Amino acid sequence: MDAEELRARQAPLKKRYRQDPGSASVVSGATGEYRDPGITATIDGWAGPVRAGQHPATGGDGSDACSADLLMQALLGCVGVTFRAVTTAMGVTVENVRLTAECHWDARGTLGLDREAPVGVGEISVTITIDSDADDGRLQRIAASTERYCVVGQSLASPPTITVVRR
Repeated sequence: MDAEELRARQAPLKKRYRQDPGSASVVSGATGEYRDPGITATIDGWAGPVRAGQHPATGGDGSDACSADLLMQALLGCVGVTFRAVTTAMGVTVENVRLTAECHWDARGTLGLDREAPVGVGEISVTITIDSDADDGRLQRIAASTERYCVVGQSLASPPTITVVRR
């Protein structure tokens, strides 16, 4: 897809959202269930089911997806798509793109060993390695736009309220 096609696809959406801001409110969701024995939950995904389980640092055997890894994958997917949309819109050619995301977390928090230990991930780093003839200033603007428009990244930076209910 080139910049012209991207603009053509987005133009009617932007027009509608300007005229009717409420139509821009989108619901995203996920579903899952306990399909297998053990401390696991199977989540339905675009590429098929993903079985989440405990990380080895909390007693898992490493055969299931760890929630922190899934979070990094969701972030990286969003960053990657956003980065590609921004470079496409700006007409910047990038090649040999490699994306990585990494976070650190303290297993003591989720195991309830230390109330002072946080439950959740700490600082997150995302690295995008590319080949491009764009200058550093332009690449900095692309990186800033990617941070600004990545839904998952912004949700992590300004966390929403999460409510767990039982039915």
